Amino acid sequence: MRFYEAVGLALAQIRVQKLKSFFTLLGVMIGVMFLIAVVSIVEGMGKYMQDDVMGKLIPINTFNLRQRPQVTLGDITRETWLEWQRRPRLREEDIAPVMGALLPGDRAAVVSEDNLMVESRYVPKPKQVDASNVTYQYFAIKKLGVTEGRVFTQQEDALGAPVVVIGPDVASYFFPSVDPIGRELRVGHIPYTVIGVAESQGSAFGQSFDKFIVAPFNSPLKRLTNRHGVIDGIMIQSPDETSMIATEDAVRSVMRSRRKLMPETKDNFVLETSDDDLEFWNKIKGYLVVAGIALPAIGLVVGAIVIMNIMLVSVAERTAEIGVRKALGARRKDILSQFLVESATLSTVGSAIGVVAGVGISAVIASVSPLPTHVAMWSIVVSVMLGAGVGIVAGVYPASRAALLDPITALRAE
Repeated sequence: MRFYEAVGLALAQIRVQKLKSFFTLLGVMIGVMFLIAVVSIVEGMGKYMQDDVMGKLIPINTFNLRQRPQVTLGDITRETWLEWQRRPRLREEDIAPVMGALLPGDRAAVVSEDNLMVESRYVPKPKQVDASNVTYQYFAIKKLGVTEGRVFTQQEDALGAPVVVIGPDVASYFFPSVDPIGRELRVGHIPYTVIGVAESQGSAFGQSFDKFIVAPFNSPLKRLTNRHGVIDGIMIQSPDETSMIATEDAVRSVMRSRRKLMPETKDNFVLETSDDDLEFWNKIKGYLVVAGIALPAIGLVVGAIVIMNIMLVSVAERTAEIGVRKALGARRKDILSQFLVESATLSTVGSAIGVVAGVGISAVIASVSPLPTHVAMWSIVVSVMLGAGVGIVAGVYPASRAALLDPITALRAE
Protein backbone atom coordinates (compact mmCIF):
# COMPACT_ATOMS: atom_id res chain seq x y z
CA MET A 1 0.00 0.00 0.00
CA ARG A 2 1.32 3.37 -1.02
CA PHE A 3 1.79 6.15 1.53
CA TYR A 4 -1.02 8.35 0.19
CA GLU A 5 -3.39 5.34 0.17
CA ALA A 6 -2.66 4.71 3.86
CA VAL A 7 -3.28 8.38 4.62
CA GLY A 8 -6.54 8.29 2.67
CA LEU A 9 -7.65 5.20 4.55
CA ALA A 10 -6.92 6.87 7.89
CA LEU A 11 -8.89 9.97 6.89
CA ALA A 12 -11.76 7.76 5.76
CA GLN A 13 -11.76 6.08 9.16
CA ILE A 14 -12.05 9.52 10.80
CA ARG A 15 -15.01 10.46 8.58
CA VAL A 16 -16.84 7.18 9.11
CA GLN A 17 -16.25 6.90 12.85
CA LYS A 18 -16.46 10.54 13.92
CA LEU A 19 -17.19 10.05 17.63
CA LYS A 20 -14.58 7.32 18.04
CA SER A 21 -12.03 9.43 16.15
CA PHE A 22 -12.83 12.47 18.30
CA PHE A 23 -12.03 10.66 21.52
CA THR A 24 -8.98 9.10 19.87
CA LEU A 25 -7.60 12.54 18.99
CA LEU A 26 -8.75 14.36 22.15
CA GLY A 27 -5.59 13.81 24.19
CA VAL A 28 -3.31 15.02 21.39
CA MET A 29 -5.62 17.97 20.67
CA ILE A 30 -5.58 19.10 24.31
CA GLY A 31 -1.82 18.60 24.66
CA VAL A 32 -0.99 20.58 21.53
CA MET A 33 -3.56 23.26 22.34
CA PHE A 34 -2.03 23.93 25.76
CA LEU A 35 1.48 23.73 24.31
CA ILE A 36 0.68 26.47 21.77
CA ALA A 37 -1.06 28.60 24.42
CA VAL A 38 1.77 28.30 26.97
CA VAL A 39 4.53 28.96 24.45
CA SER A 40 2.61 31.93 22.99
CA ILE A 41 2.35 33.52 26.45
CA VAL A 42 6.05 33.01 27.17
CA GLU A 43 7.04 34.25 23.70
CA GLY A 44 4.67 37.20 24.03
CA MET A 45 6.18 38.18 27.37
CA GLY A 46 9.68 37.85 25.88
CA LYS A 47 8.78 40.02 22.90
CA TYR A 48 7.10 42.51 25.23
CA MET A 49 10.18 42.65 27.45
CA GLN A 50 12.49 43.15 24.48
CA ASP A 51 10.45 45.62 22.43
CA ASP A 52 8.24 47.47 24.90
CA VAL A 53 10.12 47.35 28.20
CA MET A 54 13.85 47.08 27.60
CA GLY A 55 13.61 48.79 24.21
CA LYS A 56 12.21 51.90 25.89
CA LEU A 57 14.53 51.89 28.89
CA ILE A 58 17.68 51.23 26.85
CA PRO A 59 17.22 51.72 23.08
CA ILE A 60 19.01 49.70 20.42
CA ASN A 61 22.77 50.30 19.96
CA THR A 62 22.76 52.22 23.23
CA PHE A 63 24.52 51.74 26.55
CA ASN A 64 24.34 53.51 29.89
CA LEU A 65 27.35 54.54 31.93
CA ARG A 66 26.16 54.35 35.53
CA GLN A 67 27.27 53.61 39.07
CA ARG A 68 25.12 50.44 39.07
CA PRO A 69 22.60 48.86 36.66
CA GLN A 70 19.44 50.82 36.01
CA VAL A 71 17.47 47.60 35.54
CA THR A 72 17.93 44.76 38.01
CA LEU A 73 16.23 41.47 37.16
CA GLY A 74 16.33 38.47 39.46
CA ASP A 75 17.65 38.07 42.97
CA ILE A 76 20.46 40.47 43.86
CA THR A 77 22.56 39.35 46.81
CA ARG A 78 23.22 41.63 49.77
CA GLU A 79 26.95 41.55 48.98
CA THR A 80 26.26 42.78 45.44
CA TRP A 81 24.08 45.63 46.68
CA LEU A 82 26.74 46.69 49.19
CA GLU A 83 29.43 46.58 46.49
CA TRP A 84 27.28 48.78 44.26
CA GLN A 85 26.69 51.25 47.09
CA ARG A 86 30.42 51.52 47.79
CA ARG A 87 31.17 52.53 44.22
CA PRO A 88 31.96 56.21 43.60
CA ARG A 89 29.16 58.21 41.98
CA LEU A 90 29.50 59.68 38.52
CA ARG A 91 30.19 63.40 38.60
CA GLU A 92 29.87 66.31 36.22
CA GLU A 93 33.67 66.30 35.88
CA ASP A 94 33.35 62.90 34.15
CA ILE A 95 31.16 64.29 31.37
CA ALA A 96 33.82 66.02 29.25
CA PRO A 97 36.33 63.10 29.23
CA VAL A 98 33.56 60.64 28.32
CA MET A 99 32.27 62.89 25.57
CA GLY A 100 35.81 63.15 24.27
CA ALA A 101 35.96 59.34 23.91
CA LEU A 102 32.93 59.17 21.60
CA LEU A 103 33.40 58.14 17.99
CA PRO A 104 32.05 60.04 14.95
CA GLY A 105 28.31 59.41 14.68
CA ASP A 106 27.84 58.77 18.40
CA ARG A 107 25.56 60.93 20.51
CA ALA A 108 25.11 61.14 24.24
CA ALA A 109 22.80 62.54 26.89
CA VAL A 110 23.52 63.21 30.55
CA VAL A 111 20.77 62.09 32.93
CA SER A 112 19.94 62.79 36.57
CA GLU A 113 16.68 61.54 38.08
CA ASP A 114 14.64 61.21 41.25
CA ASN A 115 11.07 60.86 42.50
CA LEU A 116 9.81 64.33 43.35
CA MET A 117 6.55 65.90 44.47
CA VAL A 118 4.87 68.07 41.82
CA GLU A 119 1.95 70.42 42.29
CA SER A 120 -0.39 72.45 40.12
CA ARG A 121 -3.05 75.02 40.84
CA TYR A 122 -5.54 72.99 38.80
CA VAL A 123 -5.67 70.09 41.30
CA PRO A 124 -5.71 70.27 45.12
CA LYS A 125 -3.23 67.49 45.86
CA PRO A 126 0.43 67.24 44.82
CA LYS A 127 1.67 63.97 43.34
CA GLN A 128 4.99 62.16 43.19
CA VAL A 129 6.40 61.67 39.68
CA ASP A 130 9.59 60.44 38.04
CA ALA A 131 11.58 63.63 37.47
CA SER A 132 14.62 63.82 35.17
CA ASN A 133 16.89 66.60 34.10
CA VAL A 134 18.65 65.68 30.88
CA THR A 135 20.66 67.16 28.04
CA TYR A 136 18.79 67.84 24.79
CA GLN A 137 19.98 64.71 22.91
CA TYR A 138 17.93 62.58 25.31
CA PHE A 139 14.79 62.84 23.18
CA ALA A 140 16.55 61.73 19.99
CA ILE A 141 18.29 58.78 21.69
CA LYS A 142 15.09 57.56 23.36
CA LYS A 143 13.01 58.35 20.25
CA LEU A 144 10.70 60.19 22.61
CA GLY A 145 8.32 62.36 20.60
CA VAL A 146 5.47 64.61 21.68
CA THR A 147 1.76 64.59 20.93
CA GLU A 148 1.39 68.24 21.88
CA GLY A 149 3.85 71.13 21.94
CA ARG A 150 7.58 70.48 21.54
CA VAL A 151 10.75 69.30 23.28
CA PHE A 152 13.30 71.77 24.62
CA THR A 153 16.12 73.03 22.42
CA GLN A 154 19.90 72.92 22.81
CA GLN A 155 19.85 76.61 23.72
CA GLU A 156 17.21 76.10 26.42
CA ASP A 157 19.30 73.21 27.74
CA ALA A 158 22.45 75.35 27.88
CA LEU A 159 20.62 78.25 29.58
CA GLY A 160 18.82 75.97 32.05
CA ALA A 161 15.41 77.29 31.06
CA PRO A 162 12.61 76.40 33.53
CA VAL A 163 10.61 74.42 30.98
CA VAL A 164 9.38 70.84 31.15
CA VAL A 165 8.04 68.05 28.95
CA ILE A 166 5.50 65.89 30.78
CA GLY A 167 4.16 62.36 30.36
CA PRO A 168 0.50 61.62 29.53
CA ASP A 169 -0.31 60.50 33.09
CA VAL A 170 1.07 63.76 34.49
CA ALA A 171 -0.91 65.77 31.94
CA SER A 172 -4.20 64.00 32.70
CA TYR A 173 -3.74 64.32 36.49
CA PHE A 174 -2.56 67.92 36.81
CA PHE A 175 -4.53 69.37 33.88
CA PRO A 176 -7.78 67.37 33.79
CA SER A 177 -9.85 69.99 31.97
CA VAL A 178 -7.37 72.40 30.37
CA ASP A 179 -4.67 72.30 27.72
CA PRO A 180 -1.36 71.80 29.59
CA ILE A 181 0.78 73.63 27.01
CA GLY A 182 1.92 76.94 28.44
CA ARG A 183 0.58 76.09 31.90
CA GLU A 184 2.66 75.97 35.05
CA LEU A 185 3.85 73.11 37.22
CA ARG A 186 5.73 73.62 40.46
CA VAL A 187 8.57 71.28 41.40
CA GLY A 188 10.18 72.04 44.75
CA HIS A 189 8.20 75.32 44.77
CA ILE A 190 9.95 76.36 41.54
CA PRO A 191 7.60 77.13 38.61
CA TYR A 192 8.15 75.31 35.29
CA THR A 193 6.33 76.00 32.05
CA VAL A 194 4.94 72.96 30.26
CA ILE A 195 6.11 73.05 26.63
CA GLY A 196 5.24 69.50 25.54
CA VAL A 197 3.27 66.34 26.30
CA ALA A 198 5.26 63.22 25.44
CA GLU A 199 4.01 60.17 23.59
CA SER A 200 2.79 57.35 25.78
CA GLN A 201 5.49 54.88 26.78
CA GLY A 202 2.98 52.24 27.86
CA SER A 203 3.26 50.11 30.97
CA ALA A 204 4.73 46.84 32.18
CA PHE A 205 3.13 44.48 34.70
CA GLY A 206 0.81 47.22 35.95
CA GLN A 207 3.57 49.87 36.25
CA SER A 208 2.99 52.92 34.05
CA PHE A 209 5.91 54.49 32.17
CA ASP A 210 3.96 57.74 31.61
CA LYS A 211 4.28 59.29 35.07
CA PHE A 212 7.31 61.48 34.31
CA ILE A 213 8.57 64.99 33.72
CA VAL A 214 11.73 65.92 31.82
CA ALA A 215 13.55 69.24 32.26
CA PRO A 216 16.81 70.65 30.81
CA PHE A 217 19.92 69.37 32.54
CA ASN A 218 21.03 72.80 33.69
CA SER A 219 17.61 73.85 34.95
CA PRO A 220 16.97 74.41 38.68
CA LEU A 221 15.67 70.81 38.85
CA LYS A 222 19.31 69.70 38.99
CA ARG A 223 19.52 70.90 42.59
CA LEU A 224 16.75 68.44 43.51
CA THR A 225 17.62 65.32 41.52
CA ASN A 226 21.33 65.26 42.37
CA ARG A 227 23.32 67.74 44.40
CA HIS A 228 27.00 68.55 44.68
CA GLY A 229 27.84 67.87 41.04
CA VAL A 230 26.65 64.25 41.03
CA ILE A 231 24.92 62.72 37.99
CA ASP A 232 23.09 59.40 37.58
CA GLY A 233 24.34 58.39 34.18
CA ILE A 234 25.39 59.13 30.63
CA MET A 235 23.35 57.50 27.87
CA ILE A 236 25.43 56.86 24.73
CA GLN A 237 24.08 55.75 21.36
CA SER A 238 26.07 54.60 18.34
CA PRO A 239 24.93 54.23 14.72
CA ASP A 240 25.43 50.44 14.76
CA GLU A 241 26.44 47.57 17.03
CA THR A 242 30.09 47.49 15.87
CA SER A 243 30.52 51.19 16.64
CA MET A 244 28.80 50.73 20.01
CA ILE A 245 31.28 48.02 21.04
CA ALA A 246 34.20 50.26 20.05
CA THR A 247 32.71 53.19 21.97
CA GLU A 248 32.13 50.98 25.02
CA ASP A 249 35.82 50.04 25.00
CA ALA A 250 36.86 53.69 24.69
CA VAL A 251 34.55 54.85 27.51
CA ARG A 252 35.67 51.97 29.74
CA SER A 253 39.31 52.92 29.16
CA VAL A 254 38.61 56.56 30.04
CA MET A 255 36.73 55.71 33.23
CA ARG A 256 39.30 53.17 34.42
CA SER A 257 42.04 55.73 33.81
CA ARG A 258 40.15 58.47 35.68
CA ARG A 259 39.59 56.15 38.63
CA LYS A 260 43.15 54.81 38.54
CA LEU A 261 42.06 51.17 38.44
CA MET A 262 44.75 48.53 38.19
CA PRO A 263 44.51 46.00 35.31
CA GLU A 264 43.44 43.20 37.64
CA THR A 265 40.79 45.38 39.36
CA LYS A 266 37.16 45.03 38.27
CA ASP A 267 35.26 48.04 36.93
CA ASN A 268 33.62 50.10 39.67
CA PHE A 269 31.02 51.37 37.22
CA VAL A 270 28.71 49.67 34.73
CA LEU A 271 28.24 49.95 30.98
CA GLU A 272 24.70 48.63 30.70
CA THR A 273 23.00 47.49 27.49
CA SER A 274 19.56 46.00 26.93
CA ASP A 275 21.22 42.69 25.97
CA ASP A 276 22.77 42.48 29.45
CA ASP A 277 19.38 42.82 31.09
CA LEU A 278 17.59 40.54 28.61
CA GLU A 279 20.12 37.76 29.24
CA PHE A 280 18.52 37.07 32.62
CA TRP A 281 15.02 37.19 31.16
CA ASN A 282 15.98 34.71 28.43
CA LYS A 283 17.11 32.27 31.13
CA ILE A 284 13.81 32.71 32.94
CA LYS A 285 11.95 32.24 29.64
CA GLY A 286 13.70 28.92 29.12
CA TYR A 287 12.62 27.73 32.56
CA LEU A 288 9.05 28.88 31.91
CA VAL A 289 8.89 26.98 28.64
CA VAL A 290 10.15 23.79 30.30
CA ALA A 291 7.73 24.18 33.22
CA GLY A 292 4.89 25.15 30.91
CA ILE A 293 5.07 22.01 28.76
CA ALA A 294 4.46 19.72 31.75
CA LEU A 295 0.66 19.92 31.37
CA PRO A 296 0.73 19.53 27.56
CA ALA A 297 3.11 16.58 28.00
CA ILE A 298 0.55 14.82 30.18
CA GLY A 299 -2.08 15.38 27.49
CA LEU A 300 0.20 13.99 24.82
CA VAL A 301 1.04 10.90 26.89
CA VAL A 302 -2.67 10.27 27.47
CA GLY A 303 -3.26 10.82 23.77
CA ALA A 304 -0.56 8.32 22.87
CA ILE A 305 -2.09 5.68 25.17
CA VAL A 306 -5.55 6.24 23.70
CA ILE A 307 -4.26 6.03 20.13
CA MET A 308 -2.38 2.83 20.92
CA ASN A 309 -5.48 1.22 22.41
CA ILE A 310 -7.67 2.32 19.52
CA MET A 311 -5.15 1.00 17.01
CA LEU A 312 -5.04 -2.34 18.87
CA VAL A 313 -8.83 -2.51 18.58
CA SER A 314 -8.53 -1.62 14.91
CA VAL A 315 -6.02 -4.42 14.36
CA ALA A 316 -8.39 -6.89 16.05
CA GLU A 317 -11.34 -5.70 13.95
CA ARG A 318 -9.34 -5.92 10.71
CA THR A 319 -7.66 -9.26 11.30
CA ALA A 320 -9.36 -10.80 8.27
CA GLU A 321 -8.37 -7.84 6.09
CA ILE A 322 -4.76 -8.30 7.17
CA GLY A 323 -4.99 -12.03 6.34
CA VAL A 324 -6.31 -11.27 2.84
CA ARG A 325 -3.57 -8.73 2.18
CA LYS A 326 -0.89 -11.18 3.32
CA ALA A 327 -2.40 -13.96 1.20
CA LEU A 328 -2.22 -11.61 -1.81
CA GLY A 329 1.50 -11.03 -1.23
CA ALA A 330 1.71 -8.13 1.24
CA ARG A 331 4.91 -8.26 3.24
CA ARG A 332 5.32 -7.61 6.94
CA LYS A 333 6.82 -4.19 6.31
CA ASP A 334 3.79 -3.29 4.15
CA ILE A 335 1.37 -4.08 6.99
CA LEU A 336 3.67 -2.36 9.51
CA SER A 337 3.94 0.83 7.46
CA GLN A 338 0.17 0.87 6.79
CA PHE A 339 -0.75 0.93 10.47
CA LEU A 340 2.07 3.32 11.38
CA VAL A 341 0.92 5.79 8.72
CA GLU A 342 -2.67 5.49 9.91
CA SER A 343 -1.64 6.13 13.52
CA ALA A 344 0.58 9.08 12.55
CA THR A 345 -2.19 10.53 10.38
CA LEU A 346 -4.71 10.35 13.21
CA SER A 347 -2.28 12.05 15.58
CA THR A 348 -1.28 14.72 13.04
CA VAL A 349 -4.92 15.61 12.41
CA GLY A 350 -5.37 15.93 16.18
CA SER A 351 -2.31 18.15 16.50
CA ALA A 352 -3.50 20.36 13.61
CA ILE A 353 -6.85 20.86 15.33
CA GLY A 354 -4.96 21.54 18.57
CA VAL A 355 -2.83 24.18 16.84
CA VAL A 356 -5.93 26.02 15.59
CA ALA A 357 -7.51 25.83 19.06
CA GLY A 358 -4.25 26.98 20.70
CA VAL A 359 -3.97 29.99 18.40
CA GLY A 360 -7.57 30.87 19.21
CA ILE A 361 -6.98 30.59 22.96
CA SER A 362 -3.88 32.78 22.64
CA ALA A 363 -5.92 35.46 20.89
CA VAL A 364 -8.59 35.31 23.61
CA ILE A 365 -5.97 35.56 26.38
CA ALA A 366 -4.42 38.63 24.73
CA SER A 367 -7.81 40.33 24.38
CA VAL A 368 -9.23 39.71 27.86
CA SER A 369 -6.10 39.83 30.05
CA PRO A 370 -2.94 41.95 30.43
CA LEU A 371 -0.81 38.98 29.35
CA PRO A 372 0.81 39.56 25.94
CA THR A 373 0.88 36.61 23.53
CA HIS A 374 2.85 35.87 20.39
CA VAL A 375 2.36 32.66 18.40
CA ALA A 376 5.81 31.74 17.10
CA MET A 377 6.02 29.78 13.85
CA TRP A 378 8.49 27.36 15.40
CA SER A 379 5.93 26.36 18.03
CA ILE A 380 3.41 25.45 15.32
CA VAL A 381 5.96 23.38 13.40
CA VAL A 382 7.16 21.64 16.57
CA SER A 383 3.57 20.92 17.66
CA VAL A 384 2.63 19.29 14.36
CA MET A 385 5.86 17.28 14.28
CA LEU A 386 5.33 16.29 17.91
CA GLY A 387 1.81 15.15 17.11
CA ALA A 388 3.04 13.01 14.23
CA GLY A 389 5.80 11.62 16.46
CA VAL A 390 3.29 10.68 19.16
CA GLY A 391 1.23 8.82 16.56
CA ILE A 392 4.24 6.90 15.29
CA VAL A 393 5.37 5.92 18.79
CA ALA A 394 1.83 4.96 19.81
CA GLY A 395 1.37 2.94 16.62
CA VAL A 396 4.56 0.87 16.84
CA TYR A 397 3.13 -1.89 19.06
CA PRO A 398 -0.26 -2.25 17.28
CA ALA A 399 1.46 -2.15 13.87
CA SER A 400 3.96 -4.78 14.97
CA ARG A 401 1.16 -7.07 16.13
CA ALA A 402 -0.61 -6.63 12.82
CA ALA A 403 2.57 -7.35 10.86
CA LEU A 404 3.28 -10.54 12.84
CA LEU A 405 -0.19 -12.05 12.33
CA ASP A 406 -0.13 -15.45 10.64
CA PRO A 407 -2.14 -15.16 7.38
CA ILE A 408 -3.87 -18.53 7.85
CA THR A 409 -4.93 -17.67 11.40
CA ALA A 410 -6.03 -14.21 10.23
CA LEU A 411 -8.18 -15.65 7.41
CA ARG A 412 -9.90 -18.02 9.84
CA ALA A 413 -11.00 -14.97 11.83
CA GLU A 414 -13.37 -14.04 8.98
